Amino acid sequence: MGVLSGIRVLEFEAIGPGPFGTMLLADMGADVVRIDRPTAPGDLGPKFDGPRIDITGRNRRSVTLDLKRPEAVATALELIERADVVIEGFRPGTMERLGLGPDVALARNPQLVYGRMTGWGQTGPLAERAGHDLNYIALSGVLSGIGPAGGRPVPPLNLVGDYGGGGMLLAMGVLAALLNVQRGGQGQVVDAAMTEGAAQLGSVFWGLVASGNWREERGSNLLDGGAPWYDTYRTLDGQYMAIGPVEGRFYAELLEKLGLAEANLPKQHDRSGWPRLREAFIQAFLGRTRDEWCAVFEGSDACVAPVLGFAEAANHPHNQARGSFIEVNGVVQPVPAPRFLGTPSAQPRPAPARGEQGAAALRDWGFDEQGIERLCAQGLGFRS
Repeated sequence: MGVLSGIRVLEFEAIGPGPFGTMLLADMGADVVRIDRPTAPGDLGPKFDGPRIDITGRNRRSVTLDLKRPEAVATALELIERADVVIEGFRPGTMERLGLGPDVALARNPQLVYGRMTGWGQTGPLAERAGHDLNYIALSGVLSGIGPAGGRPVPPLNLVGDYGGGGMLLAMGVLAALLNVQRGGQGQVVDAAMTEGAAQLGSVFWGLVASGNWREERGSNLLDGGAPWYDTYRTLDGQYMAIGPVEGRFYAELLEKLGLAEANLPKQHDRSGWPRLREAFIQAFLGRTRDEWCAVFEGSDACVAPVLGFAEAANHPHNQARGSFIEVNGVVQPVPAPRFLGTPSAQPRPAPARGEQGAAALRDWGFDEQGIERLCAQGLGFRS
């Protein structure tokens, strides 16, 4: 069920952006079979208390293969022949050394979309070096703009490299390549690199730099917390409110709601007056609790919102009204997005244990019982 219903995706076990990009495809209805290692690696990414906690692993079925064995590689190739998409997130050259690289795969399945997720890309002097989200966005230039004035760059969780510049870029590339295949084109390789994806997310800032409207000093610009009217402020109860009234009419409404409309304050875009504006906002927000400020700004266009914790977000009235979060096997998580009104995505299923639902997946992919038995003899493992 979903807009990608009927699309078969073969995913090789990885961490971070590859699973996130695959989750997006799976949420939209793609039939994802993940090739897992027979046993969990001991030193690979964050640890989860069972598969139900692994939200980016949802909506898959699993088979296990020891790809160091030639017979297991042969099994993987049979699965590749039946797939529309392959997604892997190993270092460059790993799949080639296993005998599962794109040249071999596309020779067997010319219409295959072969998605490759890395930090540095498939080529370049850093291509084979280890790294994580923070390293990739550091090289992209984006990290330099994130952090307080006079302070050090601050990791923006792992959203810019792993997920925004990585998994989403991969999913978009895969979908574009699939569309090309459906229009009569040939399959191809999608080389998604987090350094380039993160840089793309920051495209507007290169324009600001070129026009002289961006200062390299952190915390001195419009969108980096430098502008006092685009920042967060502590409230009486130690919580925070986020404000962002960039436009003049919304800024005027902010001042009115804060009780500052008649105050003798500097103009909104007078940088020399920003310190005074900031101090006025600090003192104003400290006068009420976060919930009291929410009541003040209820129905307002002042571009103000409470800063909610992860555990709070699902209970906000707006998110509840839209059903933006769902509980699956006791775990609260975001619903699939975006929404498709004609072909809505199904409720997510929890991530599978190793080999879980593998037999059913093989049958759905066209293997009969004899074929499944033969694959088992070649090293494939699964559970019903």
